[in-house]
Amino acid sequence: MAPHCDTMDGPVVTAAELALEMENISYVLPYVREDHERELKDAFDKTVVVRELSGDAAEVADYWFFETAVRLHMMGRGKSYTGIKHSGLKRRSVINKAEEAIETSDKSELEEFLMDFINEAFESRFETAMSNKEYDLNDVEAARDYVNSKLEFVEFSHKLYMQIENANRMEDD
Repeated sequence: MAPHCDTMDGPVVTAAELALEMENISYVLPYVREDHERELKDAFDKTVVVRELSGDAAEVADYWFFETAVRLHMMGRGKSYTGIKHSGLKRRSVINKAEEAIETSDKSELEEFLMDFINEAFESRFETAMSNKEYDLNDVEAARDYVNSKLEFVEFSHKLYMQIENANRMEDD
C-alpha cells in the first residue's frame, strides 16, 4: 500500500486508535490479512486490559498495539517493518489526493492531478525527442542525442503501460 502506512498519522494507526477508543477491533482488522487476525486480536485484548492500569501503562500499551497493527499490515503487504515513523511526514500530494477522493467520493481532483502529471512527463520526453529528430547525419553527437531522447520516450511509454497493466493484473488475482 501507500508509503505512509507506517506513520503515526497514517491510516493503520488512525484505525488502531479508533479501535481502542471505541473498544472495537473491527476498525483496524481490515488492515491486516486474515492469517494475522488472531495475533492482532490478542494484542488488542491485552492492550484493552493494560490501558485500565494507569495513564502511563495506557500510553505504552497503545503504542505497542499500534506497532503490532502496523507490523502485521506491512507483513501482509510483503513489506518490511522498520518501526512506526512520526506524524507529519510530508506525504506526496498524490496520496493526500487519493485519500481525499475516497473520503469525498469525488475523484475529479485526483484524476486531473494524475492526468496533468502524466501528460507533462509524456510531453516533455516527446518534445525532446522531436526537437532532436532533425540532425545532420555527420553530427554523431546530435545523432546520439536523438537516439537517447527517442529511447527515453519509448521506454517511458513502455514502463508507464507496464505499471498500469501490472496493477490491473494484481487486481485480477
